[in-house]
Amino acid sequence: ICEERGLEYRLLSRADCEICDPCAVARVLDELQPWALVNTAGYVRVDDAEHDQERCYRENSVGPGVLAEACASSGVRLVTFSSDLVFDGERQEPYVESDPVRPLNVYGLSKARAEAAVLERWPAALVVRTSAFFGPWDEHNFVQRALQALARGERFAANEATVSPTYVPDLVAACLDLLVDGESGLWHLANRGAISWADLAREAAARAGHSSATLDVVPAHDPGALAARPVYSVLGSERGYLLPALENALDRYVAAVA
Repeated sequence: ICEERGLEYRLLSRADCEICDPCAVARVLDELQPWALVNTAGYVRVDDAEHDQERCYRENSVGPGVLAEACASSGVRLVTFSSDLVFDGERQEPYVESDPVRPLNVYGLSKARAEAAVLERWPAALVVRTSAFFGPWDEHNFVQRALQALARGERFAANEATVSPTYVPDLVAACLDLLVDGESGLWHLANRGAISWADLAREAAARAGHSSATLDVVPAHDPGALAARPVYSVLGSERGYLLPALENALDRYVAAVA
């Protein structure tokens, strides 16, 4: 998307920049002289985090804090990502940016800590809460796995927890817009619409022309999961709805992967 917009960029691997090492981060910023830094590094295994807390906190909380401090010192714009899992799911209306956080698991707590650390050290930073990714560049996202299984007539389990899915190309475009416009603070970015994981699988299958007869619907509370998850974590916004409706995103996704 940067290429489509004519924005120069550099993509760094973990080996190129250890985000928990202040010296390494300062060296990269000094060498590349970027106007903005987008942090997509992090620990993403929600269940494993319950028994791997030190690593989860290091990558999800310490690292973003280091980046924020370095960017503040250099005057570099920063965007980092948080999650709907900072909320407990006790309400039945969309969460907005000012709602208090109350994570149910280690992963959610690591993200809540990151939000606080980043904005304390670099108030001009952009912290984006988002959820339930799907996109044409990732073969392992929920929607793609559901479509592959249902197309083959295989059993596929999905639960009834309600989320606000996010189409990655829309998320990237919105984040670039916010960076260019100099926005800061917490933003909720997700495609407009609330849906259960099970219904998301059904909707995607219908658009792709697949039967959902082999879809197994399971309760929102999974007793076998190591990490507790909210049964409702829909993201609304009091700052502005920047992404299109979920139905529109699903149509474009299915067309892209067909």
